Amino acid sequence: MRMEDLLDLYEQPYDPEQPVICFDERPCQLVGDRVTPLPMQPGQSRKEDTQYERHGVCCLLIAVEPLAGRRLAQVRPRRTKEDYAEFMQALAAQYPDATRLRLVQDNLNTHTAGSFYQAFDAATARQLTQRFEFHATPTHASWLNMAEIELSAIARQCLDRRIPSQEVLEREVLACVKERNELRVPITWRFTTADARTTLKRHYVSIKN
Repeated sequence: MRMEDLLDLYEQPYDPEQPVICFDERPCQLVGDRVTPLPMQPGQSRKEDTQYERHGVCCLLIAVEPLAGRRLAQVRPRRTKEDYAEFMQALAAQYPDATRLRLVQDNLNTHTAGSFYQAFDAATARQLTQRFEFHATPTHASWLNMAEIELSAIARQCLDRRIPSQEVLEREVLACVKERNELRVPITWRFTTADARTTLKRHYVSIKN
């Protein structure tokens, strides 16, 4: 089962030559104020009007190495095949000494090696393809991707308010990521294959039948 393949991967010891890295994307709505908010006062919280202005959307791309507490983030106006390929090129550059990057991601149609060939020349695309070993999460099981945990942490720290522009959002996100990288904040994954076989036993039975 694909789920067990991922869980077994998560249980392997840290290997700097073949790091396990989780990748995900999150669309972010850009929202500004129509009325200037009232600043925080002693004993009073900041006040803002219920009306707001939409300024479009952008996309946050995040990769996190759970055991090492390393992450890379980019904010882009879109999430096309070219955006994915360019992000992966930047990610690979962060690991010059690794022989292979074991990448956990979902099944979005842009998340394939084919995107490399659309974004780069064939030689560059081939070289980049050889750097990655792809591990896809099962359908309807994106919770198995630890990048979702990282996205949730970033959202709580700097995305739970109105952000009017991509530039502001990027500044906030990169500051948050920089702090988390400096602290080497890891992600501890406790759900094992043995847990899955107990907790999700009914799904194993349905697959068997």
